[in-house]
Amino acid sequence: MIRFVGSPLATAIYLLCVIASLLCAFLLARAWLRGRAKLLLWSSICFALLALNNLVLAVDILLLPDNDLVLLRLLTALLAVGVLLHGFIWEAS
Repeated sequence: MIRFVGSPLATAIYLLCVIASLLCAFLLARAWLRGRAKLLLWSSICFALLALNNLVLAVDILLLPDNDLVLLRLLTALLAVGVLLHGFIWEAS
């Protein structure tokens, strides 16, 4: 059975982080659709992965405190930074 752990304030903060990351990803994707600058696309994908990272963090801490999701959190963060780094290198060349 999944047991909720944490204060309502902590839950609100984690969810606001997810929403903020998704909003950034949406706004960057919308700007990319208008201007087709590739760096906007890479940034949008990065923020979408950061939103996933924030969601995994909230699940790890609030819903499944007995399970360790550190590897999944690190993997999503690495993918997010890797995508953005790839975009920077792609635009520089």
